Amino acid sequence: MARKRIREEEEAAVDMTPMLDIVFIMLIFFIVTTSFIKEAGIEVTKPKAANQTRQKSANIFIAIRDTGEIWLDKRRVDVERVAANIEKLLAEQPSEVVIVQADKDAKHGVVVKVMDAIKEAGIDKISIAASRG
Repeated sequence: MARKRIREEEEAAVDMTPMLDIVFIMLIFFIVTTSFIKEAGIEVTKPKAANQTRQKSANIFIAIRDTGEIWLDKRRVDVERVAANIEKLLAEQPSEVVIVQADKDAKHGVVVKVMDAIKEAGIDKISIAASRG
């Protein structure tokens, strides 16, 4: 009788290995398919705009401070190196749009140079970030 009870207890155990395998595979799938956004790395005071549209597919952000500093991928970049850095980011993750977050007191000439560098890197769609006004 004792042997029969032990066998019943052994047969009642549920093997969790297949379920853990499926959960692990799903976790890997979600990590691989997640898009990672390359942010500029600083906060700027954006100008106000009455009419604006949302960009949903942007992965690259460039911030321009009022002092003329340019930030890309959480590090400071010279104007001459913007195109090369964008090309590197595009090789990692293709994007159609680059968003420029220029401070409201940033010099117009610096913003135009950055936009030229973005065009030089092969991006035709450039959006300027603004806050709701």
